[in-house]
Amino acid sequence: MAGSINKVILLGRLGGDPEIRVSQDGNKIAKFSLATSENWKDKSTNEKKERTEWHKVVIFSPGLADITEKYLKKGSLIYLEGQIRSRKYTDQSGVEKYITEVVIQGYNSNLTMIDNRSSDNIEDISSPSIDNPKKSDAKIEEFEGIDIEDEVPF
Repeated sequence: MAGSINKVILLGRLGGDPEIRVSQDGNKIAKFSLATSENWKDKSTNEKKERTEWHKVVIFSPGLADITEKYLKKGSLIYLEGQIRSRKYTDQSGVEKYITEVVIQGYNSNLTMIDNRSSDNIEDISSPSIDNPKKSDAKIEEFEGIDIEDEVPF
């Protein structure tokens, strides 16, 4: 085989609010844990079962770290694409430890917010409201004339 692929695709919920740090060169770095769950029914006992896996995620991409800081919080449902990376570090007591993380950095990465319950002020403007169509029309007009290319932070 001439090459290899290191690609991770996850759909899950944040286990806590993201932690934001700033690197020595001034770039934001976002860290959080993501839970993915698998549900099934045990054939022999007819009992519902669930298994949850926890994934450590680190975002080095400045634009995605900004979005993470502004819009994501505990319970947010997200889809992400990144790479697995393992590294060694020394903890506070001097013991060497290993950690495996999903890294989101560069062009091969993606972060998509699936739900908007993470922010009270974000509302869906893509479809008119059945209860109040004028309210939705006003929202759509509010966004008309905005050059999207100027507004995207990455």
